[in-house]
Amino acid sequence: MSRLDELIRELCRDGVPFRPLGELGTWYGGGTPPKSNTEFWREGTIPWLSPKDMTGEIVTSTEDRIAEAAVKKGPIRIVPPGAVAIVVRSNILRRRLPTAFVPISVTLNQDMRAVVPHDGVDVRYLSHVLHARAANILEVAGRMAGSMAAIESGRLAAYRVPVPPVEVQREIVRVLDLFQSLEAELEAELEARTLQYAHYRDSLLAFSQRTDVRYVPMAEVGEFIRGRRFTRADFAAKGIPSIHYGEIYTHYGVSAVSTRSFVRDALRGQLRFAEPRDVVIAAVGETVEDVAKPVAWLGSGPVAIHDDSYAFRSGLDPTYVSHVMRSRTFQAQKSQFVARAKVKRISGDGLGRIVIPVPPMDDQLRVAGILDKVDALVNDLSIGLPAELAARRQQYEHYRDGLLNFDELSTT
Repeated sequence: MSRLDELIRELCRDGVPFRPLGELGTWYGGGTPPKSNTEFWREGTIPWLSPKDMTGEIVTSTEDRIAEAAVKKGPIRIVPPGAVAIVVRSNILRRRLPTAFVPISVTLNQDMRAVVPHDGVDVRYLSHVLHARAANILEVAGRMAGSMAAIESGRLAAYRVPVPPVEVQREIVRVLDLFQSLEAELEAELEARTLQYAHYRDSLLAFSQRTDVRYVPMAEVGEFIRGRRFTRADFAAKGIPSIHYGEIYTHYGVSAVSTRSFVRDALRGQLRFAEPRDVVIAAVGETVEDVAKPVAWLGSGPVAIHDDSYAFRSGLDPTYVSHVMRSRTFQAQKSQFVARAKVKRISGDGLGRIVIPVPPMDDQLRVAGILDKVDALVNDLSIGLPAELAARRQQYEHYRDGLLNFDELSTT
């Protein structure tokens, strides 16, 4: 019998109490000083946490910092160390609930909340619980706010979670943190390989001292066709194959031969389509890095595209173009054409002004073939390190969900 089994047998034989999240700690809201007000941002010393920083289980640093003036003038507050931060409004809430343990003092973006647990609630336990209950929290407390998904604060505060004795919480954390440390080792190895791949890709696309390679704006070698709007209500189990711009970030890689979603056949006359060998490009994103993420459409027929995306149609090899659009040279150029509002956006005109290398077709096919093989080693979930990492994550989730599956203690 494990130490955890002994503790549960001793302390939780009849179940554990379930308590509302709002009662488990002190909650903090967020706020965002206007970027135009340099008083708040110039030489800032206080870390400002935004959804783009929520890339892992633990937040250790942030890119942006604000000055004390932002805190003094409110409504921004400083969140002390030892909090769990939660993104409550974002277009990625439909896929997951971004939460992270925050061991440093921070302020929060207006689309975030944080909780510092009271005594008797281990902060890392609470973080694991929120990850485990993410889907149910989104189902119970989520709503649509325009194109974004949002969590209603009142329903989030009322959501009840199991709170065993702190000794049990800490043993659960110890076990789950061990799984996560093993996962982190694989993630570090995969990140190193990803950097190696990026360096190799950029070197291969440099075409040093090649006189037969042209460097031309994309608008001179192809056209950009903007999609037309469809909504979540238009999706169907069967119908017209479609690519939503949000799926390009999360589901698709360099190329695709099938879609994960469909829209109703009745909309056919209202839609615009990418044809086979077009490159579908996301025109919006939460970060500059997300904008202009491409996927070469290699399916057998046309595919409907959203109005926040473009189809790039040209005589170039589409997979080659998709690799080029991931290169550092392309990203550096793209940055100057991205409109930096709350949702980042690039226009067809901006995309058309970005210069890309155009070698002979034989070279396009050769380079695309090489990069496809290397990309698979880094991103294909069915082989190698990505497959091992996916298996490790599934193992963590299996043990986490099992360890956090408590019976509720009867109050009668």
